[in-house]
Amino acid sequence: METTELTIRTGDRKAVVDLTDEATGFVRDRGDGLLSVFVPHATAGLAIIETGASSDRDLVTAIDELLPAVEGKWRHRHGSPGHGRDHVLPAFLSPSLTVPVLAGSLALGTWQSIVLVDTNVDNATRRVRLSFLRG
Repeated sequence: METTELTIRTGDRKAVVDLTDEATGFVRDRGDGLLSVFVPHATAGLAIIETGASSDRDLVTAIDELLPAVEGKWRHRHGSPGHGRDHVLPAFLSPSLTVPVLAGSLALGTWQSIVLVDTNVDNATRRVRLSFLRG
């Protein structure tokens, strides 16, 4: 297995960060196999979505509606108001995903992108692990 770690700065606001270019570069010329993407944080997740056309903003809106950051709603209460919802997020957006790689290219659909989703404004920097397992 070959692996590398990315450091992603998400800042102090909710973020959807496209990781597709980094993942594409990592698997380039590696042949067939599987790419594993993993975020080792309790308050972030990964998704494969269409980016652009405001889909990333729609995703954040959907998260806000499904898991509102309302103070007093969540039992987990340290951090910024409503931070407990950030700890529930990985149950809805997994901290890991796997993408087939064919001849050194991600086998994503035309409009699919790999994104890091971070609603935790208390943690400005995230690590993302890319691992390639040859087929």
